[in-house]
Amino acid sequence: MSALPERTDVLVIGGGVIGTSIACHLGAAGVGTVLLERGMLGSGASAATAGVLRTYFPGAAATGGLAVRSLAAYHGFAERTGTPLGLRRVGFLVLFTEDHQVAEFRREQAAQRAAGVEIELVSASEAAQLNPLLDVRAVVAAAWSSQAYACDPLAIVRGYAAAAQDAGAMLRTETPVLGIEPDGRVHTPVGSIRADTVVCAAGPWAGAVAALAGVDLPVTTYPIELLLTDPPAAPLTTVPMTLHAATGLRIRAWRDRVLVGMGVPDSGESRADWLGRLAKQLGDTYPALAGTRLHRGWSGPLDASADGSAVIGRAPARPFLYAAGFSGQGVCQAPAAGEIVRDLLAEGKGLS
Repeated sequence: MSALPERTDVLVIGGGVIGTSIACHLGAAGVGTVLLERGMLGSGASAATAGVLRTYFPGAAATGGLAVRSLAAYHGFAERTGTPLGLRRVGFLVLFTEDHQVAEFRREQAAQRAAGVEIELVSASEAAQLNPLLDVRAVVAAAWSSQAYACDPLAIVRGYAAAAQDAGAMLRTETPVLGIEPDGRVHTPVGSIRADTVVCAAGPWAGAVAALAGVDLPVTTYPIELLLTDPPAAPLTTVPMTLHAATGLRIRAWRDRVLVGMGVPDSGESRADWLGRLAKQLGDTYPALAGTRLHRGWSGPLDASADGSAVIGRAPARPFLYAAGFSGQGVCQAPAAGEIVRDLLAEGKGLS
């Protein structure tokens, strides 16, 4: 493994979808870039998602706008990076069980559409046609967005990483950051490097990394677990990504099984009780899945902001930028995040 260079224009900390997107966009802009990842590329929050690119985020039209911008970039991803993504349209369905949820959807629909999000209100029977597993009696209506695609987040990481390296960026894995000096000198177990600008894209570790630089980043970390059912008795037809708005239960087809998530156990709740609560909600909403066995799928930490919207910006009085708090939706916003950080750097440095 080669030694770290003495200096770089920009040092990106974090090698997930956000960090590799930033490195790719900076490299393409001719900015000397080094990326450091504490583990392997894509081994953090990027590996703990349901693998769906979507543009509809209830109550967050601004996030939807970033996702729309990012989805357009993903459609041109192979041309830009040489890595085909094989996106498969699955759609995104949000189930409403209360009239006030429908009213809230109607209030924000115009803002969502203004952000470029394709979204419509559908009846309970139409929702059951879109997701044949759904008990039509379990909902009053639903929101439907066709702008949702199954993807492989790690393919996105690999594509951005390869394109960044082709543009001259250096990517170093298994290289945690131990300290960040006010002058931009960053310390690691394999040496130190001075950066004109440090960019924190460390996902669940973003708050800790920012603290090394004396920056208070308003993000927290929380765990998530995704489960897999036994294969259903009847072969799966197309099952969209479906969110139960009241409980957070979400499912999507995963090969011959169903991928299931509903957070993690509440404080003081045992894992067995949580699994029982999840299984009951699953069976109530999708009778064909009642009694199905649930198996461990994968889990991991995610980073979140107070309102669920990404925190992207510049620390005052020091050469430190950040892009964090994506609340498990970084894969949906990574291209836009890379562009925004590139543009913030250009504003500060007078780059064209």
